[in-house]
Amino acid sequence: MFLNGKVAIVTGASRGIGKAIALAMAGAQADIVVNYAGRADAAEETAAAIRQLGRRAMVYQADVSDTSQVQGMVDATLAEFGKVDILVNNAGITRDNLILRMKEEDWDTVLQVNLKSAFNSIKAVSRSMVKARYGRIINVSSVVGLHGNAGQANYAAAKAGLIGLTKSMAKELGPRNITVNAVAPGFIMTDMTEQLSAEAREKMTASIALNRLGKPEDVASLVAFLASDFCGYITGQVIAVDGGIVM
Repeated sequence: MFLNGKVAIVTGASRGIGKAIALAMAGAQADIVVNYAGRADAAEETAAAIRQLGRRAMVYQADVSDTSQVQGMVDATLAEFGKVDILVNNAGITRDNLILRMKEEDWDTVLQVNLKSAFNSIKAVSRSMVKARYGRIINVSSVVGLHGNAGQANYAAAKAGLIGLTKSMAKELGPRNITVNAVAPGFIMTDMTEQLSAEAREKMTASIALNRLGKPEDVASLVAFLASDFCGYITGQVIAVDGGIVM
């Protein structure tokens, strides 16, 4: 119950890592705003699971790369719950290709959804957090943002940008008792990795010290911990949840 009474916005919470984060924080007794872009049915399933845990859930559709839509989501959260204690910037997409073949729109879209969305959300929640002199912001980056990856220049640039944003915001917001941290997942079992061939999974697993792919819950438990008062003196950090890929 270490998040008892807290209110959290989780972007991209309809499935995968975002859903696991929302459920982990609800399990720690937080109320959750479930943000989604297109899968209303999946978002409602997440909200139903949160309510089964005895917590309140509000489903809100918003393109988090759009400034006005993000502000609308934050305003609706404040109207419903009266505060925002926690923000988790999880929304993200991929448009992979070699740089010589990458379309400009694929570069722009990935940077907008994966990086600008975090800027939009942090700016939108900052005023109420500063006023309350309390806040927890967690950005979901990636190990690709730490070491790069061929065919993912746009994704790596966005995730590396999230790390720079995390450190800058930690310095800006720290004097107001607002912590800002990032988690960097490695190979996690999601819809994307489930579509890989057995050979591709074996190759990925061979590079992991723990010899297995991660689960969304592996990331979610750390995010919930960083969102708690146990981590009141941890800020500006990037923690890899990767089974030992980046060491």
